[in-house]
Amino acid sequence: MRRSYIIAAALSLGVAGWIVSGQLDGANSPHRPSSAASDTGTTPPLPRVRVRASTARETVNELVLFGRTEAERQVDIKAETGGRVVAVGAAKGQTLGKGGVIVRLTLDDRQARLEEAKARLAHERIAFDAARRLSLKEFRSKVQLAEANAKLEAAKAALARIQTDIAHTVIRAPFDGVLDDRPTEVGDYVAIGTVVARMVDLDPILVVGSVSERDVARIDVGAKAWARLVTGQRLEGRVRYVSRMGDDATRTFRVEVAVPNPGSAVAEGLTTELRLPTARVRAHHVSPAVLTLSDQGVVGVKAVDAGGRVVFHPVHLIADGTEGAWLTGLPDHVTLITVGQEFVRTGQRVRPEPEGGDSGSQVRTAGEETS
Repeated sequence: MRRSYIIAAALSLGVAGWIVSGQLDGANSPHRPSSAASDTGTTPPLPRVRVRASTARETVNELVLFGRTEAERQVDIKAETGGRVVAVGAAKGQTLGKGGVIVRLTLDDRQARLEEAKARLAHERIAFDAARRLSLKEFRSKVQLAEANAKLEAAKAALARIQTDIAHTVIRAPFDGVLDDRPTEVGDYVAIGTVVARMVDLDPILVVGSVSERDVARIDVGAKAWARLVTGQRLEGRVRYVSRMGDDATRTFRVEVAVPNPGSAVAEGLTTELRLPTARVRAHHVSPAVLTLSDQGVVGVKAVDAGGRVVFHPVHLIADGTEGAWLTGLPDHVTLITVGQEFVRTGQRVRPEPEGGDSGSQVRTAGEETS
């Protein structure tokens, strides 16, 4: 037992001595590098980024709203006399001029009543003329003359009433427009006040949106405006109306833009993007790809200053489209980072390379290995 203890202790001391000797040799070795930089003997190269010089240009600041198209006017046409429908003059969706026939009602006994009214009028006119001649010769009193005149006027009124009633049996379009609906057919009986058709006027078409109380004062009646339909079609018109009473629920104000619509080509109820110019400003036209976020979540762009360091500029987007975005909040002249901005941080020194340089040269970012 004692012998085995002695052997184990000797082996432990030997192993401990070997470990300590190795550490000491490594610490004192003149050939061991002290850092990664000593592997090459040089400092790491600066990360490269693509840049583009940008100069501010004068452009129109636009207010962008989402809205819909609405008819200039629409009315429900109601029957002004009763009767059975005997003919229809137009189908739903048909374009009608003012006065175009929509439906016709039966005359019934109206023609007979018209002839009766004409005959009564003729009789009363003869009676009045006779009474007037007798009154001039003082064979009739003024009272009798007045009575004859009253009967004559009553006969004229009766004739006018039946003529108006007959005219109401033909229901016509009140203005140029499209017959949007016609719920009556031949054989239907309509009473006074029954809706027989709906007409809409689509020229001009209105593009309607709601603007916030903060921006309503920036919109001028008569100013040019543009709208883009969901189909991509672009419309141009002018601001016709800006409400002076805000909606109680949303605190927004109604804006109407009138757009010429010959042939009623643009329908009512289409979703639109409405752009209203408000002022001229100096802005930069850039690709949306250059936009980035700061550590605080602020939208902006990264640029390179004269010393080759990355700077972050918060920006305000005033307009965007298929050809790029317009930004304010930048200096008039700035060197924007267009490639590699996501791999460098504010304050970091970089190696800027202009766009359009050697296409074979790859841009090295901070996340790539050095060659």
